[in-house]
Formats: sequence, C-alpha cells, structure tokens
Amino acid sequence: MLTIGDFARASRLSAKALRRYDELGLLPPARVDPFTGYRYYAAEQLERARLIAWLRGIGMPLAEVGRVCALYASDASGAARAIRGYWARVESETAARRDLAASLVDRLKGPTEMTDETTDETADAATDETADAATGGTADGTAGRPAFVLRTAVRLDRGLVRAAQQDAAHAGPHLLAVADGYGPEGGRAALAAVGALEAVPPPAPSARAGDVLNALEDAVRAADGAVSGLAESGTTLTAAVWTGGRLALAHVGDSRAYLLRDGAFVRLTRDHTVVQALVDAGELDPAEAADRPDRALLLKALDGGESAPEPELGVHETRPGDRYLLCTDGLSAVAPADDIRRALAAGVGPDEAAEALVALARERGGPDNVACVVADVVPA
Repeated sequence: MLTIGDFARASRLSAKALRRYDELGLLPPARVDPFTGYRYYAAEQLERARLIAWLRGIGMPLAEVGRVCALYASDASGAARAIRGYWARVESETAARRDLAASLVDRLKGPTEMTDETTDETADAATDETADAATGGTADGTAGRPAFVLRTAVRLDRGLVRAAQQDAAHAGPHLLAVADGYGPEGGRAALAAVGALEAVPPPAPSARAGDVLNALEDAVRAADGAVSGLAESGTTLTAAVWTGGRLALAHVGDSRAYLLRDGAFVRLTRDHTVVQALVDAGELDPAEAADRPDRALLLKALDGGESAPEPELGVHETRPGDRYLLCTDGLSAVAPADDIRRALAAGVGPDEAAEALVALARERGGPDNVACVVADVVPA
C-alpha cells in the first residue's frame, strides 16, 4: 500500500487532486484508515491514476474523464475512440477561436497586425492550400468557382405518436437549419424561426468568420422576434451557414449538429438543458441523464421573450468528404450515437442516409417528431 503522498508522487497527481477525485468517485483509495481518515492506495491503481492525469493534461472535463476511465476498464478501443472524438472537438473549437481572433484583429487594427509566428511553416502551407481549394482560389491569389459545395438532403417525419408536426427544417446551398417547436403553436414557432434564418444572405467565400457569425447572431435574434406572440410556445434552433470552406454554426436548445469525418463521429453542439448542465458539472452520470424524466427541460429556447437568448456560436473548418448532420431530439434522444454514426457511415448518399435516420427513430417507437438535414462536402 502507498500513502497518499507516495501515490501522488508516483502518479504525478497532487494530494489535493487525489482527494477531489475520491470525492467524485473517479479514483477512490484502496483503504481509508477508520481512525485517522488517512488514504492508502494500491500500486495497481497507478495505471488509472496516470490515465486520469494524462486526460486532465489535455484539458478533458472531469465528467468525460470518468466516462473514458469506465470505458478503458472494459473496452480500451472504445476509450481510444472517445479520446479521438474529444480531441476532434477541441481542434474544431480551437479553429473557431483562431478565426474569430483573426477577424477581430482584422476589424480593429487591420490584417497586417495578425501574425503566425508560433505556427509551423508546413502547417501554414497546408492551411493555405486547403483554404485555396475550398474557395476556388489559387496560390497566386486568383479566384475561380468554388472547388467544393454542399450536397444536402432534408427529412421531416411526424413519428408514430404525435398528432401534429412541430419540427421544421431547411437545406439549401448555403444554409442548413432544424427547429423543434413546443407548445400549442410549436409548429408555427419552428417554421417562423427557420424562415427568419433563410433571410441570411449567401456569404462570399472571402467573408470574415466574425462577419458571418454576426449575421447569424442577428438572424437568431430575428427568429426570436418572429416567435413572439405565440402564446406559451417556442422552439429550438440549430443552423449552419456554408462559406465554401467553413461552416458557421448557431445553436439554441437541444437540437444538435454532428460531424462525421474519417470515421470519427463528433457532436458539435451542447444541449442547453438542465440535465446537460448537471452532466457538465460532474453531478450527473451521462448514463443516468438519458433516463431522467426532465431531460428535455430547456435552459435556452426562442420564445419571443423580453430578451433573446445568446446563441452558441462557432466556426468549423471543413474538409472534402465531411458529412454533417443537423437533427432534432426526436432522433438524438431515442437513437444511440453509435447507431446514428453507423447510418451516416453506411456509404450511401445524403438522401438515403436521411431516410435511414428517420427509420432508425421509428424503429425505436417514433415517440416524437423528427427533423434531420444531412450535408456532404463534395467537389463542385
């Protein structure tokens, strides 16, 4: 047995961190002295402790650390997939922050103030090449037709239980959107929100990320205004604007956006629900969240209230072969993520994939309306 001090040195975790992980159930000691309360650890616990240290080292939240550790105990490959999925999300969020920083500097001080002194030259060249290909430009700065476009499909299904359709969706060459209405006028609310987003003009390939996000945020506020006056009704909204090389995303509520890239399936949005907030805080296990009767209790929605909710915004760099899914919780709340991933990765086109996703929800009882949009990044 190792004292907490010896175990801390061996695992490279502080004694304070070990006490915290004990409280959270991540790393309970092997024995606690009943008189002094002093913690003792077994040498066999070092592997788990080091895994926790590494996961915290890459910035993984404690709630996800617990999930990965639980997976690792029974399914090492599953744990590896979970880490890849987390890191893909980190890279996407980092790219979004980088683009916003560049846009902000460009707006305030001019583009010459932005430097990439810490970026590897090879990475810079690859980024430039990707941007040129996506926008149809060339190395000498000439512009042409976009090299890549979105090929899309949209499906709406009432489900097997609901008497009316209260979801709405849109899939066009530059705009993707899904909305899930609720209340007696939920259907009208969802249609009004999506209709407001359709007013966003197609951005130029050279448009700055910040400007596109500003336009999206303004459109979300307009959507909230369009919902006002519908008594006790509102809607979620998840929308994306395609620029030719990036996807700008705005999100309010518990509809979702996903990315399938090279076999990795990544969720791009976080539910604005009470249950998700408890999971994020480490106070609720994700497995328990799925069974909570209040799992759909929203913290944010478009309801035309006194102040419009702040949407979650982000910009995601796209690659040829990417497949995006926007869907309402009529799909995501009933179908496991692995089943959704398999349907998207089945090697079929967007239309067939969207049909398969609707069928997947129906196979699980179709308890709610479903709206889904599938979009592939393909050569023009």
